[in-house]
Amino acid sequence: MNQNIAHIAIVVRDYDDAIDFYVSKLGFILVEDSYQAEQDKRWVVVKPKGDGAASLLLARASSSHQESYIGDQAGGRVFLFLQTDDFWRDYAVYLEKGIEFTREPKQADYGIVAVFKDLYGNLWDLVQFTDGRS
Repeated sequence: MNQNIAHIAIVVRDYDDAIDFYVSKLGFILVEDSYQAEQDKRWVVVKPKGDGAASLLLARASSSHQESYIGDQAGGRVFLFLQTDDFWRDYAVYLEKGIEFTREPKQADYGIVAVFKDLYGNLWDLVQFTDGRS
């Protein structure tokens, strides 16, 4: 058996604002942005630069129930983990681009990590593993 996570859906308020954040601020690649006429929505996929296969499906909220989860998709916990090969490079770039960090960098037994917010408030770890994890 060969399986992997292909996409993780993240509920967003607006496609274009989300694309701008992930591409312009985090440096992700816009993989696809196509209109799905049968559902009157867009299929928007972004992913970090690099060899990783997982990507984010930016899913615009289509009900008030879905809207209530924007920015709180993991109940206030870190939701996603962005692994980097150079923590300090990316940390400096993100600060320069106005990314809000809620926990300053710290050295842990597994590597270097800091917590930041996406444009809606979901929490992310920016992490460089130094113990061989991935």
